[in-house]
Amino acid sequence: MFLISLQSGSSGNCIYVESGDVRLLFDAGLSASQVEHRLSEHKRSAHGINGLFISHNHSDHIRCAGVYTRQFDIPLFISKPTLAAAKPTIAPNQVKDLQHFRSGSSIKIGHVTVETIQTPHDAVDGVVFVVDDGNHRLGICTDFGHVFQDLKSLVANVDGLFLESNYDETMLKNGSYPQFLKQRISGPGGHISNLEAAELVSEHASSRLQWLYLAHLSEKNNTAAKAFAIHRKVLGKKLPIQVSSRYASTELVTLAGALNSTAQLSFDL
Repeated sequence: MFLISLQSGSSGNCIYVESGDVRLLFDAGLSASQVEHRLSEHKRSAHGINGLFISHNHSDHIRCAGVYTRQFDIPLFISKPTLAAAKPTIAPNQVKDLQHFRSGSSIKIGHVTVETIQTPHDAVDGVVFVVDDGNHRLGICTDFGHVFQDLKSLVANVDGLFLESNYDETMLKNGSYPQFLKQRISGPGGHISNLEAAELVSEHASSRLQWLYLAHLSEKNNTAAKAFAIHRKVLGKKLPIQVSSRYASTELVTLAGALNSTAQLSFDL
């Protein structure tokens, strides 16, 4: 299984996953031209992708979904409540291949199964994903509100993990955001902190976890260095850790290999 985070953060999210002849996109917060360009840098194409999965209705995850389906001719997988909340961003009559899923269900595409797990995030019907190709399991977990029981089980049973590490608690507390927004971010329907993310992995990940990619870092309330330092402090040096960028794609990552566990940060946010 191969994967690329094309971008991660409030300015736009999109992840590419490939296993054999199955190629998938998760979320659609980047422009179509950015997706094409960033995939081409890895000698991949935005055309011929087998499905676009949408996690929830917030703009940084869904705003370009309709464009992707038309321009790249990609089947769209989305829950009915999320689609209803997304109008007029997505016009169903303009989507050639529209596939609905229920949050909590699994979808089979070739030899790959995409599991959806409902979240308490303050979206209409948000989900996180597990991609299982029969050999490896990848967790794609951002925008999930707070740590909940099914998330703990997910973390315990994946080989690779893209995990939200949204904010540094001190930066958020002392930052310029109005109090209501600070409460929303740190509240049960918002995001989790660097420390919460690190403790989640420390307490629940198993020995099968090959690497951790920190995702969806706040531009104003976090830094790559702070996120990396907290996770390294809590998790030690054995687990390879990297930070996904708000502005660029990651390298092509494989679940058959591993990142350098003591490597310096690859990206500056």
